[in-house]
Amino acid sequence: MYAFGLCIDRHYLTPGLAAITSLADSLTPAARRSAALRVLTMDLPTAHALLLAHLAKRCGFGSFDLAYRPPLSMSLMADDAYITITTYLRFEFTPDFVRRPYLIYVDADTHVRDDITSPLSVLRPGQIGAAADEFNPAVGESPALPGAADRWPDWRGRPYYNAGMLWTHTADIPAMRHGVARALSQHRAHILHNDQDALNLWLLRTGLVHPVPSRFNQFETGRFLERGEWVRRVVRRPLRPDPSAALVHFVGPEKPWTPTCPPTEDVRDYRAHLRTTSRHMRRLGAVGAWR
Repeated sequence: MYAFGLCIDRHYLTPGLAAITSLADSLTPAARRSAALRVLTMDLPTAHALLLAHLAKRCGFGSFDLAYRPPLSMSLMADDAYITITTYLRFEFTPDFVRRPYLIYVDADTHVRDDITSPLSVLRPGQIGAAADEFNPAVGESPALPGAADRWPDWRGRPYYNAGMLWTHTADIPAMRHGVARALSQHRAHILHNDQDALNLWLLRTGLVHPVPSRFNQFETGRFLERGEWVRRVVRRPLRPDPSAALVHFVGPEKPWTPTCPPTEDVRDYRAHLRTTSRHMRRLGAVGAWR
């Protein structure tokens, strides 16, 4: 019925493995057997590609495939402080590669805590499911899409969506890719947050978005609160850890798998899950190979 899609490069192998095991933990054994796992990469060595395949099998996914793809030729990295061009691979999934009616794209810097498939049940053909970006909630009220609200005043105040989680009919992937490519070629002046801004330009122009509740892509904010108070002025919800969050997204440069990341409650929860993933690796005989 559906496939989970991830984009993993050599810098994100560890979180990619953890994302796969958290996806598995969020599903029943029967759901895992019917689900597919699809990975796109630019640079993973063969040994790491095989490791992902072995882990997918051990976790009980019914189908796994990995492909090497380049990003869009017009890809623009306006912000590359901690993001690589691999981020553009989220638009390189194809129906022939996915081989399932639905694709759920999942960023590797996430921790899945509950079933994230339910938004598919309300997704109409042609629509892309996405959750509002908690740090850039509205066009013209944040740094995202610089100048767009002045050029298109009717866009001001409309939701701006995070690209870290996307739900789509597989047949609609080519249209999304074409729309993103067009935005990159025609409106580069409004691109700040790379592929995410390009995606939002297309969504704003077409209206082909189904808003998904924030619990399916909730930012971990505690790391930012330890550095300042600006998050309280931006995020429109209580900032305490939310047990109802189906997915916690570790946006920003400080990642929970690095030793310098502030040990917030959600970070500690992630690191406990990462230790479980390490045990999977040891059982696969991959000690040290995936670090």
